Amino acid sequence: MTTTGDVRIAASAWRMLALGVLAQAAGTLVVSTPAFLIPLLHLQEGIPLPQVGVLVAAPTVGLVLTLVAWGALTDRVGERWVIAGGLALAGALTALAAVVGGLVPTGILLLLAGGATGSCSAASGRVVVGWFPRRRRGFAMGIRQVSQPLGVAVAALVVPPLAEAGGIGLPLVVGAVATGVLAVACAVGITDPPRPPRGASVTSANPYQRDRFLLRVHLVSVLLVVPQFTLSTFGLVWLIADLRWSAAAAGVVVAIAQFVGAGGRIVVGGVSDRFGRMRLLRLVAVAGVVGLLLLSAAGAVDWAAPAAILLILTTTISVADNGLAFTSVAEAAGPAWSGRALGIQNTGQFVAASVVAPGVGAVIALVGYPLAFGLVAVAPLLALPLVPRQDAHAP
Repeated sequence: MTTTGDVRIAASAWRMLALGVLAQAAGTLVVSTPAFLIPLLHLQEGIPLPQVGVLVAAPTVGLVLTLVAWGALTDRVGERWVIAGGLALAGALTALAAVVGGLVPTGILLLLAGGATGSCSAASGRVVVGWFPRRRRGFAMGIRQVSQPLGVAVAALVVPPLAEAGGIGLPLVVGAVATGVLAVACAVGITDPPRPPRGASVTSANPYQRDRFLLRVHLVSVLLVVPQFTLSTFGLVWLIADLRWSAAAAGVVVAIAQFVGAGGRIVVGGVSDRFGRMRLLRLVAVAGVVGLLLLSAAGAVDWAAPAAILLILTTTISVADNGLAFTSVAEAAGPAWSGRALGIQNTGQFVAASVVAPGVGAVIALVGYPLAFGLVAVAPLLALPLVPRQDAHAP
C-alpha cells in the first residue's frame, strides 16, 4: 500500500497501471510501425507513395473499426481477457504479416492486427478507472496516456535500422514479440477491478439517455484533436521548409515536444484530481487558441527560435486534454458502460484525426503554414462553449 497525497493506493493498482501502459504501448508499436517503413518502401524499393500510404493507414483503419466492439466486449466479460486476448491475436497477425510477402496480403494482415490492438484502448482505461480512487484517477490516467508517445518513440528508434538490416519483416517480428509477451504478462498480472452486480439498474442504464454530458465531451475531444494532429503531422516539415531548420535539428525539436507533452499529460491529470476535469479542460481549450495564434504570428514574422519554443509549448497543450476527457468519459459512463463509451471516444478522435492530414494539408497549400495554424485555432475556440460546466459521475 502506498500513499499519494492523502489517498492510499494498493500496490496492485500500480501493477495494473504499469501493465496497462505497456500493453497500450505494444499495440501502438504495431500500429505505428508501417509509418517508419516509408523510407524503405518508397525511397529504396520505389513503391509509389499512395500505395505505401494505404499500407501505413491499414492498422489505424482496423483500429477505428473495432474500438466500440472491443469496448462492448469489455463491458460484458471484463478487462483481463480482452486485453490479453486482443494482444495475442495482434501478435499472431503481425507475425503472419512479417512472413507472408506482398504488399496487399501484408496490408490486410496489418489491418486485422490494428483492429486487434483496439482491445487495449478501452480495456486498459477501464482498469485504471476501476482500481484507482476517484481523487487519483486523473494522475493515473495521465500516466496511462504516456503509452502512445512511448510506443511511437520505440517505433521511431527501432523500425528504420531493423528495416534497413532485414526488410519489413524484421521490425514486424519485433512488434509481434512485444504484443505476445505483453499478452502473457497481462493474462497473468491483470485482475479485473470489482464490478457492481450486473442486475443493478443504476449501473446498467444507458448514460447517453441520462443527459448530454458524454456527447459534449466527445464533441469537445473531436475538436481538440485537430490541433494535436496538425502539429504532429506538419510541425517537422514546417520547421524545415519555412523556417530553414536542418532536418536533424527539427527532429530534435519534435522529439522534445513529444517528451514534454508526455510529461504534461501526467501533470495535468494530477492537477485535475483537485481542480476538476471540466474546469481544466476549459483552460486547455483557451490555452490552445492562444498558443496556435502565437505560433502563427511567430511563423508569419519568420522568428525561427521563438517558433520552435512555441511549437513545443503548443504541442504540449494540444495533448493535455486527452487524459482529462478519457477519465471523465469513464467516470460518467460508469462500469457497465465505460468500455463502449471509451470506444466511442477513441473512434471519434481517430476519425477526426484521419481527415486532418488531407484537410489541413490542403489549407497549407492555399495559404501557407502560419495562416493555416491560425485557422486551426478555430477548433479549440468552437470547443469552448461545448465543455460541460461540471464533472459528472455515474449514479
